[in-house]
Amino acid sequence: MRALRISVVVLVVLAAVFTVVDRVAVYVVESQAEDRVQVQGARIGSTDISIKGFPFLTQVAGSELDEVEVRLTGIETRAGGRALRISTMDAELRDVRLSDGFSGATAARAEGTAVISYEDLTEAASDGVAVEYGGNGKVKVTGTVSIPLLGRPVSRSVLSTVTLVDGHTVRVHADKVPGEGIPGLERLVREKTDFERRVGGLPDGLKLEKIQPTAEGLEIAVTGTDVRLAG
Repeated sequence: MRALRISVVVLVVLAAVFTVVDRVAVYVVESQAEDRVQVQGARIGSTDISIKGFPFLTQVAGSELDEVEVRLTGIETRAGGRALRISTMDAELRDVRLSDGFSGATAARAEGTAVISYEDLTEAASDGVAVEYGGNGKVKVTGTVSIPLLGRPVSRSVLSTVTLVDGHTVRVHADKVPGEGIPGLERLVREKTDFERRVGGLPDGLKLEKIQPTAEGLEIAVTGTDVRLAG
């Protein structure tokens, strides 16, 4: 009986030691992976990686992780001569294959959400244009144009619909522009308030699926297969 109790104690101690070692290994690999994440053609402000599943060591032994959660902050890219910054992107990666001595990783499938703040969208818009949430799934765009006929600038705010074009471009288009009988006013206002910007800087393999204006910013659903996480 005493030998049995000793064996049980030993097993409990070994299990505890294994758990500690396993969690330490997760922490080390997460830290190393955060330093290695790269996105072609873009600069990342910060990266946070969380590896799920237990035990971790057996997953590493098989060179495949069940689930990895990634949060990228401040993804900066340029398109059409203007920067379009993705404020945050949260993604859940499944069946992540490790390669190149664990310096590279590719997820079989992924899904998540990218957010573009209205401040960053304003920076990407034309000069003198401000973008904010307009309520009910719309954005409010304000721009100032010069009207030669009036001899003074005119400022107008419009409610606009935001859509995805070709799966990689954000289009902002005013539902209606008040012309007030002023010749050319609608055209001039639209030249300011209507615009398209390509969204770049996402990890290879991810694509945009759906966009929705919210109070916090433009929320974009992303999905993908064979998504490269690090390299």
